Amino acid sequence: MRFTPFLTDLSAAVVCETREIERADRVVRVIAPVGWSDARVEAWLDWGDASPDDWPRLEGPLGRVGAASGAVLDGALHRWAARLAAWGRATGVFRTGKDAETFSGEVIASVLLGLAAPSIGLKEGVRTPPGAEASTDAPKNGGALDLSDAGARATFVADTARRRTARLTAHAMDGLAGTLRAVTDAVRRCEGPAEVCGDPAGNPVLARAAVAARRAGADDTAILDAIAGRLFSAPEPEPAGPARIVAVPDPEDADTTALRAAADRCLADDLIVAFSVRDAEAAADLSIAPGCAISLPAVATALPDLIEGMDALARLWTTALEIEVACGFASDGRLARRRHAVRPIALTLEGGLDWLLVQGDGPVDETAVAAAQALFSASASLASSELAETLRPAAAWPAVAGTVLVELEIREARLAGQTSALGRAAALRTSQALAAAQTQGRRHAVIATLATDAERSLRLGFPALTALDLFETGDGEIARRLNPALAFAIASQGGVVEDAERWLLGRRTLAGAPALDHDALAARGFTEAELQAVETALAQVERLEDAFTPPVLEAGFLRDVLGVDQATAVSGGVLALLAAPGEITAAGRYVFGHGDLSGWPGAPAALKPILTDLSAAAAATARLAEPWSDVADLTPIELPGRVGIDAAMAVMTQAAAEGRRALRLSRRESSNQPPLILPETEPARRPATPEAEAPRPAQTERVVERVVERDRTRRKLPDRRKGYIQKAAVGGHKVYIHTGEYEDGELGEIFIDMHKEGAAFRSLMNNFAIAISIGLQYGVPLDEFVDAFLLTRFEPAGRVTGNDSIGSATSILDYIFRELGVSYLDRHELANADADPLNADGLGSGKADELVPAAHFISKGFARGATPDNLVVLPFGKKAEPPVARQGAGEADACPACGDFTLQQRGGAWICDTCGVAPQMRG
Repeated sequence: MRFTPFLTDLSAAVVCETREIERADRVVRVIAPVGWSDARVEAWLDWGDASPDDWPRLEGPLGRVGAASGAVLDGALHRWAARLAAWGRATGVFRTGKDAETFSGEVIASVLLGLAAPSIGLKEGVRTPPGAEASTDAPKNGGALDLSDAGARATFVADTARRRTARLTAHAMDGLAGTLRAVTDAVRRCEGPAEVCGDPAGNPVLARAAVAARRAGADDTAILDAIAGRLFSAPEPEPAGPARIVAVPDPEDADTTALRAAADRCLADDLIVAFSVRDAEAAADLSIAPGCAISLPAVATALPDLIEGMDALARLWTTALEIEVACGFASDGRLARRRHAVRPIALTLEGGLDWLLVQGDGPVDETAVAAAQALFSASASLASSELAETLRPAAAWPAVAGTVLVELEIREARLAGQTSALGRAAALRTSQALAAAQTQGRRHAVIATLATDAERSLRLGFPALTALDLFETGDGEIARRLNPALAFAIASQGGVVEDAERWLLGRRTLAGAPALDHDALAARGFTEAELQAVETALAQVERLEDAFTPPVLEAGFLRDVLGVDQATAVSGGVLALLAAPGEITAAGRYVFGHGDLSGWPGAPAALKPILTDLSAAAAATARLAEPWSDVADLTPIELPGRVGIDAAMAVMTQAAAEGRRALRLSRRESSNQPPLILPETEPARRPATPEAEAPRPAQTERVVERVVERDRTRRKLPDRRKGYIQKAAVGGHKVYIHTGEYEDGELGEIFIDMHKEGAAFRSLMNNFAIAISIGLQYGVPLDEFVDAFLLTRFEPAGRVTGNDSIGSATSILDYIFRELGVSYLDRHELANADADPLNADGLGSGKADELVPAAHFISKGFARGATPDNLVVLPFGKKAEPPVARQGAGEADACPACGDFTLQQRGGAWICDTCGVAPQMRG
């Protein structure tokens, strides 16, 4: 093959600059063309690192070269092109070293001009020697199965069951490992003796975690291992391989066994269903085919003649991919032999919709893209025949020659009568390709013009077409704008680009906004200062609520003018007081834009179908390449999450009837809610049986946990409520805990007061107590709060004084929830101080009348949860008994000052041994 310098001269005008690119482990300085984004440059560097680096034994100027000093992209592009040229010289593609060097320069120039980008091949693997004689009977590609064969169908059904089981196992093991980790955490977070923390009977959190683990399927041995601290982790998910490819040659056959097997598989995993064995094998061969993408807009912009440029690029990159087939690698020996015999290549023409949008002020004509695809495909086929004349046809060509020639004849007939210059050129090249294939054959049995590769598109500079374009400014910042191609199309069709930008990006101001403009806000008390603060914030935030929160608006203005407390303001509740939800949404779209142009009322009529769904329009334009490709369109189609086998079979049958060659099907995963919603059920009650029937089996102890769904309404506290006040000092900082209880003794609110602290810290603790109180009144278990805030660490911390159960704490919150856990939950493992037991001798002898439980009057928390069992209130209002003379100095009364039973009579006075007070006692 000979090439004349065509692109090399044009690439001399490409301006490059030195860039600093952040890699995974370092920052590198590279030379890259001006205008390429950092992400694009980094993608090319990743491509260079993953490219193979083996060279043939070749003497002369094309021998192995190192990194060229000052070369573009750190020399990766030059090394890759020189390697291809060397292998082309070694395999006989080029007869002279000069031809190889010219080819290398042209390939580099096409990349620097932004015209082409190759795919990434395997860095190492298995390769059939380039000069080996390939058998005409190419080995089957194991990636494709013919479901009309009973044996292949049985293997496929078994593999479907295995994949479904593997997915279920991975999901179950992930949940099981999570429950076992919760068991380990319950032991580690426990404060107390190891034998108590590791005993479910003494650690309620551990008991609940162990029950959950047992219900998830863990046996007692695994639970004991988790208690001992042996870690469990979920198994690594099975790497997602390529979609399975099957052939269903006759989907309308009365025997639906094959179709049903395919439908069952697409509900379990991605599946490509082809309606002929030829299309199934071609789709499977696409995974071993080297590929390249050509930018149609760049060709039309950078090259003086579109037709001549596409001819040259097709010939250049068909040759490059032929060399890549010869020297590239496959993952195993079978695929290497298949690749050597079939020699598949993929040449994709990208950017068809972008090119259509910049054609001019005429209607958007998709036939131009179809003609360009036909021209490019025919030029590639013609180059393949030229290579076959030089080297020889592919070993698998005789087996597929009849099918390929028929397809070329169909393409020729489809292009008959073309009137445009591009269409006439495509018709001429197709006729020439048919004649060349008939006489010389083709070097490649499969030439695909449909192959998607997101990383390759990024290197080419063509991400998915969207209305909102993110671009990199000169100083490295990421900015937003209307897609330039759409802006050009809107202007050429008579639309107003500024109107489209305002609809897409918003106005970033509330001036003129619906329901929340400056006049409406001024009527609610906003002054010029507040309006200016909101307008300044709108340039920095992405949500309207964030412009109406502190510190944008001062706390005094929120409190005194709007009547909003701090908690409501921080949570974004200010807007709810200023406008209705629908008005807030409309104002947000006015300020920040709609994000797309699907509902833009000013869209030109010719562009409305495209702007309504850009992704669908781009996919439809890409599918125009299918009639000119040996591989069918494999655009993914998502089925609904609740679809059944019959519905999936109907989709495949209808697609075959419409003339589709293949489908790629998968079931959509629901992101908002599970596809199966189960109603709440109660266990069935057993009918009553007479006692004379068979005796009941002996009952054994077991841990039972019942999940109760509480009503999510706030449970109000009584106006006159019980509770207690606990005074203590943590690390020398005084803190008062004031609790409020329901009639049944359950905790309903807390207040936290601190002295000699800053105003901000005191306010924060007060609001924290309010949040906890609201959670308790809405039914959040106190256990959850205790587990969440236990062992939090911040100052003040250290020794605790004034509390008879808690001797130290790691923070104020740790102390508070230790106290509440001990007092209200009987979680004595949280106590870390030895309290003296209360050994009461009773309340006296004699029979009391109408004893009242003390729980009706005394706080359950104050009594450490023991009130209902050992305290009663004696009847009062009775006639007092005459005082009994004291018999010894050991007897004492309660001191009215300190409450201790150390008040004794000494002489004629009463003196407290604890506080020293001498109160006046009256009879």
